Amino acid sequence: MFKEEREESKFEWSMIGDIEEGRPNLGPMVNVTVYRLMQFTLRDILIRDYSVEAADRIFYEAGKEAGQAYCNNILTEKKDLDGMFADLQRTMKELGIGIFRVESADREKGSFVVTIAEDLDCSGIPVCSEEICTYDEGFIAGLLLAYSGKDFHVKEVDCWCSGGRVCRFTVNLK
Repeated sequence: MFKEEREESKFEWSMIGDIEEGRPNLGPMVNVTVYRLMQFTLRDILIRDYSVEAADRIFYEAGKEAGQAYCNNILTEKKDLDGMFADLQRTMKELGIGIFRVESADREKGSFVVTIAEDLDCSGIPVCSEEICTYDEGFIAGLLLAYSGKDFHVKEVDCWCSGGRVCRFTVNLK
């Protein structure tokens, strides 16, 4: 499952396992520090051993796969885009991922500006003049791909790390 070489992803939702059975005392929640410890050390090693570009590509692709799985397994409101966005906003807050908002939308062009406040990846870390939420870019792209069957280009344009108080993403149909 995790040790064989492969050319494409073999991720399946079942890999998450039965959390109630496996963590009867600790449950499903974990401190943000632990999540960031994994994320930032993994990113650091990828940059050291490969490159910034490779690390960004890997984080984006992982986020995209996660977004598709999230849409298919967590979201229940998929009749229309507004319902899906409302469900996304509710579940992201409930799971402690962040506070999702749609700032603007041009449905005809497939163009949106969305924000995530209190973002799991970066809110509260030192300002470093960079946008770092590459995983979130992929996550949003994956959500929309799973929902619509269409590819979207997602780019972070504001980040806590670049001095913003929310992470802001432009989303455009490819």
